[in-house]
Amino acid sequence: MNPINSSELQISPVIMCGGSGTRLWPLSRAQFPKQFLPLVNETSMLQDTMARLPAKHQAPVFICNEDHRFLVAEQVKQANCTQATILLEPQGRNTAPAVALAALNALAANEDALLLVLAADHVIKDTEKFHQAIDVATTVALQGKLVTFGIVPTHAETGYGYIKQGAEQTGDSKGYGVYQVAQFVEKPNAATAQNYIEAGDYLWNSGMFLFKASRYLEELEKFRPDILKSCQEAMVKVEKDLDFTRPDNEAFLQCADESIDYAVMEKTEDAVVVPLDAGWSDVGSYSALWDVCQQDEQQNVIKGDVIAHDTRNSYLHSQNKLIATLGVDNLVVIDTPDAVLIADKDKVQNVKEIVNELKAQQRSEAKLHREVYRPWGKYDSVDNGERFQVKRITVNPGAKLSVQMHHHRAEHWIVVSGTAKVTLDGETILLSENQSSYIPIGVVHALENPGKLPLEMIEVQSGSYLGEDDIVRFEDRYGRVK
Repeated sequence: MNPINSSELQISPVIMCGGSGTRLWPLSRAQFPKQFLPLVNETSMLQDTMARLPAKHQAPVFICNEDHRFLVAEQVKQANCTQATILLEPQGRNTAPAVALAALNALAANEDALLLVLAADHVIKDTEKFHQAIDVATTVALQGKLVTFGIVPTHAETGYGYIKQGAEQTGDSKGYGVYQVAQFVEKPNAATAQNYIEAGDYLWNSGMFLFKASRYLEELEKFRPDILKSCQEAMVKVEKDLDFTRPDNEAFLQCADESIDYAVMEKTEDAVVVPLDAGWSDVGSYSALWDVCQQDEQQNVIKGDVIAHDTRNSYLHSQNKLIATLGVDNLVVIDTPDAVLIADKDKVQNVKEIVNELKAQQRSEAKLHREVYRPWGKYDSVDNGERFQVKRITVNPGAKLSVQMHHHRAEHWIVVSGTAKVTLDGETILLSENQSSYIPIGVVHALENPGKLPLEMIEVQSGSYLGEDDIVRFEDRYGRVK
């Protein structure tokens, strides 16, 4: 086989940006999950995914939910990707419908593109091997095959599904083969996983795919026509909203919740797998994160302000204060401004149980960091108590908060640095450093940064109810007025 060089072919990347990353709490939370965090290096996992795309490709399509849309837009902008499409899922319905939206979007542009479906939160250390595997997969995808990438396992892992290799279809001079998929198997127990490793013909299921848009839709229509019908109706009524593409909410909500594996790959006769040995990880736990990060001589991974004495095999990450360890082994210690996690590294798969408990108690730490990002900037909840809350607010240059009012709280704004343009009941004033303004309950108000430097402010809220849902928006440049 002579593989087609992916650098010479325009592949359309589809990057799935969903997921909450609960097993990496407290670093990863529902409103700011792991794919948007710089966990392995100085850039986010989403940006790392973009950086390792083949040299020549069409503008990526990002699929995300409503809550994360501005995070995706900002990180895509930071990566200098100006032509991207950001598809907003009205509600999570798993990978089969999400990829159907991307395929329909490609065909609407009269392009029967090769869709390279990737997750935004994976690590792949050897980009060259990754590209070589894509080259091999491209050749058979153009022939109508639906390709998945199976990871050559390094140990008996119970946290992944597996793919059993069937007969070899073809191969190349560099040792990359294409195999018929004999079977998809669920996450096994420890003994079964060990049997798979000893058998030698099982691969980890990576959840990465390559196929023509038309072929995927053909097979989806054959096996799950109901999913295709809902997605088609949603894309017929698609709307553009700022940087975002919105499929119709009502039509999409009729769609079944189904993965690509269940909907298509386990049923089609054209599923093939390309083995990939390129230092892959889905970073699904702190032990996996420890494994892919650089370790010191004592096999510790140290991030932030940490002093470690007589400490081994540990992951130590400080965001807020000094962590000091002495005489410990195999620990995970995570410090954030509002939460600390201490865990045995062998038990970190169960961190999600802590998140479930936080949700059951309706605690904000399950969903939000203390520092919360907004399309106009960010705020840090410095202090709170009964009937009061203090925030440090940063407004980006040229950005403006919505024109709004509150039923239950008053606010006092103090400018720390920069210039604030404040509108109160239609009257506008400019405030500079050390100046302040008071916003009574029920007053329609807005805040804007007209300058070229960030605006830093302290906001003191007082009232009977201080929840973020006590906001009535009248105008908003970010499309948040309901």
